[in-house]
Amino acid sequence: MEIKDNASPDEVHQILPLPEMQSPLIDISKFLFEPTLEFSLACKELVTTPRDRKPNAFVQITVIKPTQQSLTRYSNTETVEGTRDPVFLTGATFPPGYPIYEETRVKLTVYDVKEKSQDTRSFLGSATFAIGDLLNSEEQTLTINLSPLDGSSKVGTIVVSNLKMGENENEEADQTPSEAASEKSALHGSALHRTINDAGKFSLLDSVFKNIIWKVYRLPTANGRWLCVREQMAESTLSFHIPKQLIELFIQEDTRRLQDLEELGELSSHWDTLRQNVTIHYQQMISSYQEVLAELNKFSGSSFKSSCSRGEKKLEFVPVNLHLQRMQIQNNSAKTDGVYDVVTIGAPAAHIRGFRNGGLRRQLYRFEGEKRNSAYQYIYYSPEDTTKAKEVITNIYKLHPRILSNTDLLLAAARHHSSDSLKDSLKTLSEITEQFVHTFEDQLVRSALLALHKARPSYVNKKCSTLVNNLEGTEEQSENSERRSSKDSIPHHAEYDEEDWDRVWVNVGKSLNCIIAMVDRLLEQNDCRPECEPNSSPADQSPSSQCDNWYEGLYPLAVTLKDCVNEVINRAKKAMVFVLLQDCGSNIPQALALHQRRDIVFSQALAGLVCGFVIKLHTCLHDPGFLLQLHTVGLLVQFEGLLSTYSEEIGMLEDMSVAITDLQKVSFKVVEAQLEESANADLSPLVTGIRDFYTVEVQLPSKLFEVLPQVIKDGKLLRVHPVFFNIGINEQQTLAERFGDISLQEIINQENLKLLHKYYKSFQEKLSTDCLPRLQTQIDLKELFQSLSENIQARKRKNVEILKITASICRRLNGIRFTSCKSAKDRTSMSVTLEQCVILQEEHSLHPDYFVRALDCMRREGCRIENAQKNIKCRKYAFNSIQLMAFPKYYRPPDGTYGKAAT
Repeated sequence: MEIKDNASPDEVHQILPLPEMQSPLIDISKFLFEPTLEFSLACKELVTTPRDRKPNAFVQITVIKPTQQSLTRYSNTETVEGTRDPVFLTGATFPPGYPIYEETRVKLTVYDVKEKSQDTRSFLGSATFAIGDLLNSEEQTLTINLSPLDGSSKVGTIVVSNLKMGENENEEADQTPSEAASEKSALHGSALHRTINDAGKFSLLDSVFKNIIWKVYRLPTANGRWLCVREQMAESTLSFHIPKQLIELFIQEDTRRLQDLEELGELSSHWDTLRQNVTIHYQQMISSYQEVLAELNKFSGSSFKSSCSRGEKKLEFVPVNLHLQRMQIQNNSAKTDGVYDVVTIGAPAAHIRGFRNGGLRRQLYRFEGEKRNSAYQYIYYSPEDTTKAKEVITNIYKLHPRILSNTDLLLAAARHHSSDSLKDSLKTLSEITEQFVHTFEDQLVRSALLALHKARPSYVNKKCSTLVNNLEGTEEQSENSERRSSKDSIPHHAEYDEEDWDRVWVNVGKSLNCIIAMVDRLLEQNDCRPECEPNSSPADQSPSSQCDNWYEGLYPLAVTLKDCVNEVINRAKKAMVFVLLQDCGSNIPQALALHQRRDIVFSQALAGLVCGFVIKLHTCLHDPGFLLQLHTVGLLVQFEGLLSTYSEEIGMLEDMSVAITDLQKVSFKVVEAQLEESANADLSPLVTGIRDFYTVEVQLPSKLFEVLPQVIKDGKLLRVHPVFFNIGINEQQTLAERFGDISLQEIINQENLKLLHKYYKSFQEKLSTDCLPRLQTQIDLKELFQSLSENIQARKRKNVEILKITASICRRLNGIRFTSCKSAKDRTSMSVTLEQCVILQEEHSLHPDYFVRALDCMRREGCRIENAQKNIKCRKYAFNSIQLMAFPKYYRPPDGTYGKAAT
């Protein structure tokens, strides 16, 4: 009998709601964040019709509810071809919270696949068992006869084995009870989720990862043992949480920018018109951001943005298809295990805004050229000057409140007559004030103050008056002067008193020196006079001779310092705002459109980065080497791109490269969470700052926070070092290589090779290799860097070896791995599964003969085919056979898993 599988794809993996129990059932779950049950399957002596034919077998797994006796199709194994005794690599796993009990029955149906592409199969036999029978059986293994349709002939048996991570039947016999208990304890501590307090109420990752899909495999090793491999894929709530925070910060910053523009004061008509036009466009942008934020706040449902939603404007700040992909491996025979994470994310790109004019990288370059060409109308400031102006404003917002607060702390210490507090406060105040003073050393501040002076109406009126009074004999001189001014990027005027700014600026340092001198004098007097004379005459009790004269001595100096700082800020901020006003001068709509586009792609990239940082910190929280590396040289963040350099994808590549570069502006800070007595405590990361300096605060509960090094607990900012390598692999890349231009890909790879070298050099100078993970394959990092450099210089077509080497370097340097394509669904799935199998072979001795089979198994039945189902409601990768001819060999999915589908 042959049947066609007409079941809906939605039925393949269905989570059942907890049933209302009429009678007590025995719950088998023991660990909150461990799978409730995992088992592997094998068949023996399968018989087909005709009997001389060897079947292509696979098993469909169905769950029978104990109270309702209804059937729910749960999952199935891969197809094992041409054998009567198939051993299936894919097992069955029931995630935590799944309603499964000892009374639950599982039906196993074995089919013989005749034609994969048509999914034509014939029924061989079925068997049913109770979960309690499996758990209570000897060695937790059941061998059950398969029942054919007619019930008469024998068609074979099926073997069900309860899986325990890292254990098998041979190993258990060789272990002492204490060793087995120790290994089980280690196993349960390394799951994706982990409780973080005694009561188990809260989980650090519970606020970040949702809707976990679990898969399990049993794979043979080269030494005849078995690997137990668990694959997990989770959505991240950060897909929406981070963009919403960022949009709020964008609105606050742009509103403050409008206020700064207004505070510039009176400007001549030319500059005032520019200010008004910029103000109008900023107001429109703020309104647009407010609408997007309102829509995101209304959004409910899934915590990820599907690939089909790339065209939704209200979701343009949200990353496409952001997921955590984890592979957990245990092999007790070799005493090796491992946890490997990859964050998969659609290329950060402004899909809504299109790529007709290229992406950000190209558009920013063109815009810079337009600014140069329009310098006769406006003042041209280089990108470096614009960046410096933003940096000065950033430092003003960062340092000003710290100077004020530390000045108040100094006065408080003086009021309480505390020598130690006074010294500590003065030391901190001195460091911050010196940093503040150095911020304004740049020549840009002076030149911008001069430019702003020339933009005042008083300057223009005075200039016009001079021209009228000296019209005769000066017309030619005036024209020459104007011509020189149009060519000069920095305006000059002899009557402007540049020394006035120097006096204001230097006064901050002088005020600080006065405070330091006063503190030294007060402390010296205190040391010379341990206590005041109780019988001193009234004449001797002047403020300068009393024990409580510290506050009165410091207060006027502190006020002077604050006044000097405020005066510097008042002038410098206006000058820098005037510099930034010029940035929009040549083309206001285009300038702010680029502004928005950059915000969009940065928002997508930051959501992925925070997701990766949180899981990396959680995984390596008890690794002192990693924590030392984290606060000493920072964290390596490696993005792998699979975009082609053809058509729209070259625009996506340009967007993505700028977004990843902008991640250099981000720092992380780990803070202790203030948990309330609520089971719904929110441990989500918090983003603060402005566009050129963002800090992400990651909250840790007290128990986890205590294990951190003191320097991290003290609030040191943790830097990230993003690098990006791209290799196009599809048919469009073939067209680009033969008829187009792949120079962008080459430039990006060469630029990021330098950045990767720079990070490694910094690591070598400050740390030893003892900080790095111990991997089974001992490859010298220098050799990997040499090989990477050679491969990049070779300019070989579709050189995916670059991706393999950079991934290996990243893992060996304790970095975070990211993989991206257009939607993180199809090409990304091929790359992630290939990387998993390469790791299994190189680090965990996967049997070479099973490499391709394990790869096909993960692509056919693993988490990534579920990712396709989540995105497009179809268990197919969006490839066709013609496209796949252009793909590198190991990036091609198995037959039957691809076809016509939406991307």
